[in-house]
Amino acid sequence: MERKKPKVTKKTIILPILGILAFFLYIYLFNVDVVNIIQTAQNAEPAPYAAAILISFIEILFYALSWKSILDSLSVKITILKSYIFVMYAMFMDILIPAESISGEICRVYLVNREQCGTGGKVVASLVVFRLLSMVMNMLFLLLGAALLFQVTQIDALIFNVIQLFVVGISVLLVVLIILSWKENWSLKIINGAVRIGEFISRGKWKLQKVRETACNAAGIFHASMKDFMRNPKKLAVPTFYLALNWIASMSIPYLVFLSLRFPVSWGVIFVTTAIVIAVKSIPVGVPFEVGIPEIAMTTVYHALGVPPGIAATSTVLSRLITLWLRFGVGFAAYQWTEIRASIPSNSNPNKADTVEIVSKNVNRRTEIPHELPSNQEKAKESF
Repeated sequence: MERKKPKVTKKTIILPILGILAFFLYIYLFNVDVVNIIQTAQNAEPAPYAAAILISFIEILFYALSWKSILDSLSVKITILKSYIFVMYAMFMDILIPAESISGEICRVYLVNREQCGTGGKVVASLVVFRLLSMVMNMLFLLLGAALLFQVTQIDALIFNVIQLFVVGISVLLVVLIILSWKENWSLKIINGAVRIGEFISRGKWKLQKVRETACNAAGIFHASMKDFMRNPKKLAVPTFYLALNWIASMSIPYLVFLSLRFPVSWGVIFVTTAIVIAVKSIPVGVPFEVGIPEIAMTTVYHALGVPPGIAATSTVLSRLITLWLRFGVGFAAYQWTEIRASIPSNSNPNKADTVEIVSKNVNRRTEIPHELPSNQEKAKESF
């Protein structure tokens, strides 16, 4: 099997650099001393920060277990280790390729379908269900964070309006996705329309009939899987439990980072900030949201919720070292391991063809022996 590599372009390299420069320009405009950030980070307590690093791996484990549970209910079986590696691989692609909200999901569909051909429709259904559950979890943590903040402080009007906007927006998207998942004829119309456009552009040179059949079959499997979940919501109990643990672990990372800086904050601040950043990241706007923009958003929300600018910026930098750059390195290792393993079967047994040929020759000889015996017996009779 040919090993596929992610395409690295100038845009892939330039955009993260611009994002980092934009973040430092942002904190400079807010009169935050970069030297002070470095000194504060150097004086951080190592124990809470080490715990945050450990929890980041546990967070991904709960993420993988939630997705694996959905796949299991669709009769797509993969091991826990493989699901963990596939998730890390997908996160690496999320960071590397723009449009973070869909690149990793496409990657996971490809990885599972490569190992178990014909499961693409079910894998897509698992990812849509996972996204729906994540959206519900996002709303719950936004509302819970707002409720906790109301008990301890007065919420800034801008932050309150942002919370309302995201709750309404997520609710609308949730309803739209559920409707699209139920209406199979809409998907078939979209597929047929896309095929007609392709044939029109190519002026009939592209033979897309096989593509249409494959897409329609996958769409049928996808909608059948989604309807099965809607008729049997009990199947979502275990994935929801693991996803809730994933969110709790995710929220614990910035909380421990603040503790390492000797500046404990309310859980409401953590819930609201993290939920807002994740909500924005989940919007498929076609632009990268992994470097620069998340740091600006986190620092802004922290500051609006009463955290001093210097502490907010330092906490953001330390948190992103764990949730971005550490995962980038581990995800790259997962990518390399997966692709190397995928290339082994084609070269693992170079004498396989020769072995098959030898076995076939032996079988042919055995089948030829009964046909040769009658002729020898006839010759013996004739000589007698």
